[in-house]
Amino acid sequence: QVQLRDSGGGSVQAGDSLRLSCAASGITLSNYGMGWFRQAPGKEREFVSGMGVSWSGATKYYADSVKGRFTISRDNAKNTVYLQMNSLKPEDTAVYYCAARRTGDPELPGNYDYWGQGTQVTVSS
Repeated sequence: QVQLRDSGGGSVQAGDSLRLSCAASGITLSNYGMGWFRQAPGKEREFVSGMGVSWSGATKYYADSVKGRFTISRDNAKNTVYLQMNSLKPEDTAVYYCAARRTGDPELPGNYDYWGQGTQVTVSS
């Protein structure tokens, strides 16, 4: 059974940092492209960051809104993907989800095969 477990969310002040984790069981994350998405109340789920499979060079992708502030990374030994979020803003408030895909455009949610349960990030001004 495949399971992705999101964690690391919380309530912080603007300018603070958080690191989200996505620990996997049942699959080897280095064989999958990974992504982080977020969904704020009343809004559609949006792409935040993505990473290609390890053997293809693990190209990293970022939404313009987080470029320069967020960093995606993967620890293959721990079978875990991270999202380091710095200089957080109130508009970053959302539920964050990690996801794994075999192929396809990293920015499209429909290309992902497995999803975490989500972790809440709340940034106050």
